[in-house]
Amino acid sequence: MEMQTHTLKPRLSFWQLWNMSFGFFGIQFGFALQNANTSRIFATLGAGLEDLSVFWLAAPVTGLLVQPIIGYLSDNTWHPKWGRRRPFFFTGAVLAALGLFLMPNSSAVWMAVAVLWLLDASINISMEPFRAFVGDKLDPSQQTAGYAMQTFFIGCGGVIASLLPMFFTDVLHVSNVPVNGAIPDSVRYSFYIGGAIFLAAVSWTVLTASELPPADLERFHAQRKEAGGFGTAAREIIGGFGHMPRTMVQLAVVQFFTWIGLFALWIYTVPAVADNVYGTLDPQTTVYQEAANQVGLMFAVYGGISALAAFILPVLARATSRKLCHTVCLAIGGVSLASLFFVHDKSMLMVPMIGVGIAWASILTMPYAILAGALPANRMGYYMGLFNFFVVIPQILSGALLGFFTKQLFGGHAVMTLVLGGVCMLVAAVMTLFVTDKAEVNTAHQAS
Repeated sequence: MEMQTHTLKPRLSFWQLWNMSFGFFGIQFGFALQNANTSRIFATLGAGLEDLSVFWLAAPVTGLLVQPIIGYLSDNTWHPKWGRRRPFFFTGAVLAALGLFLMPNSSAVWMAVAVLWLLDASINISMEPFRAFVGDKLDPSQQTAGYAMQTFFIGCGGVIASLLPMFFTDVLHVSNVPVNGAIPDSVRYSFYIGGAIFLAAVSWTVLTASELPPADLERFHAQRKEAGGFGTAAREIIGGFGHMPRTMVQLAVVQFFTWIGLFALWIYTVPAVADNVYGTLDPQTTVYQEAANQVGLMFAVYGGISALAAFILPVLARATSRKLCHTVCLAIGGVSLASLFFVHDKSMLMVPMIGVGIAWASILTMPYAILAGALPANRMGYYMGLFNFFVVIPQILSGALLGFFTKQLFGGHAVMTLVLGGVCMLVAAVMTLFVTDKAEVNTAHQAS
């Protein structure tokens, strides 16, 4: 299915972009706490190094199931007051806040894994419609700026959330030591604050941002009535694979290799730093928990860099192209991630995170901006959800294989898994060169 003609939409002001994107500040609070602390929680509760990637499978599997369904449902929703996407923003936020309160109170690994399923599914319910929200409200000429604003808030939320355990430990002197195998108080309090901020930030967008009704409301309601029940919906969701625009297929390959690198980063940075820099793999020790706090600082650095880069990327993309910009950013990120192998001094741990932050900013911006220009407007939510398959499939593959690689091929040295992740990002950078950006191609044809 090729791109359909987009209706010209009103140009939004800076503050309108701000309001419609602010919910991502809360969403990233949830993701950042999850990404920086889940392996730590699993390890503290007794999980082995080789088991971490398997337990993490809860996150991508929920995304695989939830995102296309939520995208399809939100495409086929319209309420005169609440609109199309905002009901899903709010529902996901309530459930995610509950998950963030439950996660640090897990008393066993199985409970933490179960809560991770709830938490990740809930975050996905809120997050997926936000991607389609940009396509709904913004003209193609503003879509890169819209995704960049989301990236800014993702970066800001990631910085603060990642630093919270260290803040509680070093500033408020809250205990950072697991007692009788329980999660440290510094982590528990961080998750409590995260739950409150998630709900508050998403509620801000729900209350301050409006939505555009379908261009032909009567036709929209008629088509929804004709759609039938669950069976019809399931056929449409599954059948969409055979009608993906060519640009989406090309980006799928890029996403596949990109997210292997990111999944390796999130799962194995804590044990990699604990082993490679602090010289321990025992999660019950104070030294290991100190390493985990240091990883929180590392993640805050890459989140902060991504927030700054979010405003620079659209300028670079206009000066060159979105495709070239993404290629360079992924290459920088891949080299930076792999370079952690050479870091044995904690004072140098932040340097590679600068490059990872540049890549993260582009990962959150450029693929979605390129994709939005190749999608039919009436199925924006569904295809954005379907696109998530190519984020979660590599994560599922990583969850199944990275534990084996780390234990059997790399001798338990998780830093080598980070090197593998960096190599995958470099492959993604090369594959970006083969992507067709339809919006830029059309603009070039119009200019000529």
